[in-house]
Amino acid sequence: MHAKPCSAAKPAYPLFGVAALAAALGAVTACGDLATLPVSAGMGPRPSLPAPQTTLVPTVNIAPAIGWPPGALPQPAPGTRVAAFARDLDHPRWLYVLPNGDVLVAETNAPPKPDGAKGLKAWLTGLVMKRAGAAVPSANRITLLRDTDGDGVADLRTALRFPYAAGDTRITVQGTQLVALPGGPINHHWTKNLIASPDGSRLYVTVGSNSNVAERGMAVEAQRAAIWEVDTRTGAHRVFASGLRNPVGLAWESRSGAFYGWPYSYYDQHVDQRVTPQRPELVARAVAPDYALGEHTASLGLAWSVGNALPAVFAKGMFVGQHGSWNRRPHSGYKVIFVPFDGVKPADVAPVDVLTGFLNQQGEAMGRPVGVALDKQGALLVADDVGNVVWRVSAQR
Repeated sequence: MHAKPCSAAKPAYPLFGVAALAAALGAVTACGDLATLPVSAGMGPRPSLPAPQTTLVPTVNIAPAIGWPPGALPQPAPGTRVAAFARDLDHPRWLYVLPNGDVLVAETNAPPKPDGAKGLKAWLTGLVMKRAGAAVPSANRITLLRDTDGDGVADLRTALRFPYAAGDTRITVQGTQLVALPGGPINHHWTKNLIASPDGSRLYVTVGSNSNVAERGMAVEAQRAAIWEVDTRTGAHRVFASGLRNPVGLAWESRSGAFYGWPYSYYDQHVDQRVTPQRPELVARAVAPDYALGEHTASLGLAWSVGNALPAVFAKGMFVGQHGSWNRRPHSGYKVIFVPFDGVKPADVAPVDVLTGFLNQQGEAMGRPVGVALDKQGALLVADDVGNVVWRVSAQR
């Protein structure tokens, strides 16, 4: 949940050349408001929600991506240890553990966006993303990692194409399209995740919005900001849940979908006055999320804890990969947290840090956690798309 979003107003002065703008970017990254509340105030079932603001200079506070120095590791929670499961990957984002224990890792970055890359704002955004380590070419591949000797380090690695049969390390049969997902020339929030229903009859697929707060109009948002339900046999689909600005990270829980407010409201029925025209009839039925994860934390990865072999504090709940902020001062996120559950909902307690230390003392990003998953030994795997590592968190021996 972004508790204090902001957007830049149009400049009231003439533009004066690329060189001057590039110089100005350094000043912009040092400008912007300090957060008025700690990150913890925006967490839990009842977060504090400062009103959205529109400012001439938005808050830009990039953690420059530098990668991990030799011998450096993130900091694991008490009672656990961390080691590299696999290194030298290419922007690893998402993880999936197969029934035989093999691990699939998606190495990917944003695809070309011909209409989303036009204009001054897009050019500046590109510079920001490059500084944050998010502008590298996309590898566009799925890599299979296998730990053949059970020592917690992948020692077999191969690229995959689908379909897949259990135990395969390479697939040569060409895949077929099940359903076409929204993409197009803008494709603002490009990442898409999917999860299968327990019986395998349906897929649930995330599709992010084509804008920040509908500034491009709602026509380009058709069937976006949503989770689709797809029939795996026919490809027929429906919108299962909507009003979700950028739904990234899925885990299975059998409640039905709903409308969650975007772009007209946020976190229940807090109206976003920046959006016109307003839709009060939609705001009236917006559902509040169960638990807020902090402003600008970019919480992406999500995994149930059931079956883990970590200390008892992690017995029941959700592991969350927080990719980290670029528009908050001070930074937020840049860690993996655990949200304890009470029954089928998050407990009314603070989250627990699982893996921290992704920022150094100079505010540079040695890594940025994304996808999380439990391996067959009950350890937690964490994809790090700046460090190009998959980390493995296990119980201390």
